[in-house]
Amino acid sequence: MRPAVLFPLFAAVETLPGIGPKNAKLVAKLAGPHVVDLLWHLPTGLVDRRARPTIADAEIGGIATLLVRVEGHVPAPTSHRAPHRVRCRDDSGSIDLVYFHASADWLAKILPVGAERAVSGRVDVFQGLRQMVHPDYVEPPAKLAELAVTEAVYPLTGGLAPRILQRAIGVAVDRTPELPEWLDPALQAQRGWPAWRSAIIAAHRPDSPPEAASEMPARVRLAYDELLANQLALTLVRASMRRLPGRSLAGNGALQARVETALPFRLTGSQRTALAEIAGDMAADVRMLRLLQGDVGSGKTVVALLAMLTAVEAGCQAALLAPTEILARQHLATIEPLVETAGLRLALLTGRDKGRRRNNVLQALEAGEIAIIVGTHALLSEDVAFRDLGLAVVDEQHRFGVHQRLSLSQKGRGVDILVMTATPIPRTLQLTAYGDMEVSRLTDKPPGRQPIDTRVLPLDRLEDVAAGVARRLAEGAKVFWVCPLVEDSEAVDLAAASDRYEQLRQRFGDTVGLVHGRLGGAEKDAVMAAFSEGSVNLLVATTVIEVGVNVPAATVMVIEHAERFGLAQLHQLRGRIGRGWAAGTCLLLYAPPLGEAAHARLATLRATDDGFKIAEEDLRLRGPGEMLGLRQSGLPAFRLADLAIHGDLLPVASDDARLVLARDPDLKGPRGEALRTLLYLFERDAAVKYLRSG
Repeated sequence: MRPAVLFPLFAAVETLPGIGPKNAKLVAKLAGPHVVDLLWHLPTGLVDRRARPTIADAEIGGIATLLVRVEGHVPAPTSHRAPHRVRCRDDSGSIDLVYFHASADWLAKILPVGAERAVSGRVDVFQGLRQMVHPDYVEPPAKLAELAVTEAVYPLTGGLAPRILQRAIGVAVDRTPELPEWLDPALQAQRGWPAWRSAIIAAHRPDSPPEAASEMPARVRLAYDELLANQLALTLVRASMRRLPGRSLAGNGALQARVETALPFRLTGSQRTALAEIAGDMAADVRMLRLLQGDVGSGKTVVALLAMLTAVEAGCQAALLAPTEILARQHLATIEPLVETAGLRLALLTGRDKGRRRNNVLQALEAGEIAIIVGTHALLSEDVAFRDLGLAVVDEQHRFGVHQRLSLSQKGRGVDILVMTATPIPRTLQLTAYGDMEVSRLTDKPPGRQPIDTRVLPLDRLEDVAAGVARRLAEGAKVFWVCPLVEDSEAVDLAAASDRYEQLRQRFGDTVGLVHGRLGGAEKDAVMAAFSEGSVNLLVATTVIEVGVNVPAATVMVIEHAERFGLAQLHQLRGRIGRGWAAGTCLLLYAPPLGEAAHARLATLRATDDGFKIAEEDLRLRGPGEMLGLRQSGLPAFRLADLAIHGDLLPVASDDARLVLARDPDLKGPRGEALRTLLYLFERDAAVKYLRSG
C-alpha cells in the first residue's frame, strides 16, 4: 500500500487550478497524469525580471520591467497583417507595446490612455524604435511588488499555455509534503544536499540562471534520489532471485575437454576467467543470473557453448535464445561442428519452422533427445517443453524484455540464466539496466585476429572508393557496403540501399547482393549464404547486418553517411570484418560539413577499437537513450537523473542500496521505512513485494 503521506502527490493533475479535462490531457502527454509528475518536470531556464531601467537604458534583447505612461493607440489596419501598437513613454524616451491579433477593446481596457502601467517583457528595436512584443505582464504600478522577480521556464507542448503550466506546477510545489529523510546522513552532510522538500522548491524556484542547471545541489540531490530508488529496486529483485530455489549443476569436464581440443585456437585468459565464474555460479545451489559482456569477436559464443556443455554433463538440457533468425542460424553454424564432436544432438527452432518439422523438434526436446537447442522467440511459445532445462543463454539481451527472459527460465526447475551482449555497456548503464546480475567481461581478442585499418573520407570521394573496392574484389576479397540510416523509417533506408545496389550492379554485375529488413527469412538466408560461400562478393545492406553475421572472408566494410550512425553501432558494423586471418579495411564516408559531435564520433572510431572505451564515449556524446535505443533496451527512462552528468552518483547509490539491505533486509528500521516511501514515490512499487515481509 502506498503511504498516506504520498496521496496528495498521486492525485490526478485535474485537482490543480486551471487544469480542466482538456488541459489535463496535454499535461499528461507532457509530464504525466499525477501531481508528482509535475514535480519531476523541471525548468530548463529562468526569466529574470529584476532589471527595472528607464526606457532609454533598457538593454536591447534583454528582459526589462518598465514603468510607463500610455500616450495613445494605433489600431491594426484591416488591409494587412500589421499589429496593434500602444504608444508609451517615460521621462527618458518612448516605446511601443506591440500586439498581433488582439482585441482593440481589450487593449483599451488594460492600457487606457493617460494611465501609468508596469510592463515586463523582452525589449527589441523595429525600424529604429524600441518595442516590446506581447508583454508578459501589464499591471497597475501598485501591483509591481507582487510581480515575481524570477520565473522558471518549462518545456511545453502545443496547446498548453505557459502561464497555466507555471501556475499548476507552483501549486504542486506548495502542496509538496515533508517526507521522512531517506538519505544517509553522512553522505547528505558531505555533499551539502538540502532536505527533499527544500530541494523540490529550490529546483522549481531557482534564484539565478546558473542555479537552474543540472549541477545545482538541489537538482543533484533529486537525481540521486531517483538513482537510489532504481538501485534499491534492482538490489531487492536480485536478493529475491537469490532466494529462489536453484540447484547445483556441476559437470565432469569430459564434453568440454573434447570440444576444447577441437577448437582451432586456444582460449584467451578472459574466456577462462569467465568460464570459471560461470561454473562457480552453476555449481552453487542458487540460480545463476550472469551477464557475459564481450566486444565484437571476443569469443562469447564459445564461452556460452562450454557453459551449455556443463549443463549437459550434469544431465540437463541447454537453450540459446537469439533475437533474430540470422543470428540464431549464425550461432548454429558456429557451434554445430563442435557439438557433433561432443556426440550430442543439436536443433534449431525459429518462427519459420511449421508442421511436421516443428512437431519433430518439440517431441525430441520434450523427450530429452536434444541436448542443446538454438532458437528465436519461437522458443518462448507455450507448447515448447523441455525434459529438463538447466541453462538458458540469452543473446543480445537488450533486444529482449525481462519478462521474456523470465518466461524461458520458467520452462525448467531452478534454471540458470546466462545473458550475453556484444554491445559493450558502460558501467553506469550496466548498473541501471543489469544491476540485478553478476558480470563477466571478455577483454582479450582471440590470438591471430588482425587489426582493422579505419579511414574517414568525404562522400565526394565515392568514385575512388568504388575503384578501391574493384581492386580488392579482383584480389578475391568479400566486401560489405552499408547504406545510410536515413531516418527512423525502414522504407526510406531500403530505398537508399536499393538505389546503391542498382548502381553497383551496373559496375560489378551479378556478384552484388542486397539484404535488408524487409526480406523474408529464407530470402535473407539465401543471400547471406551466397555471400558467405558462394557467388556474391559485394553485399549491399541496411543495418540488418549489424549483429551476428560471421563471414571470415569479408575484409572490407564501406559505410555511407557514417555521421548518421551512433558510435556503438559503427563499432558493431566494423566488427563484421577482420574475423578471419586477413587484415580488414573500414571506410567511413561522410557528407561535409561535419557537426562537432559527428566529428568526435568518427575521430574516436579511428583512434581505438576498444569497444568498452567506445561505449563510454558514446554515452558521453549521445546519452543512454540514443545509445541503445531506450524502447528496445529495457533501460529505465530517468526523469531527474542525466547519466551523462550524474553518472558518477550511480556507484554511490548502488553501494548505498546494498549496504542498507545488508543491515536491514526488510527495511523495517527508521531509514528503511523512509526508503520504502522513496520506492513508492518513484513508482518502484513492484520492488516492495520482494521484501521478505511483503
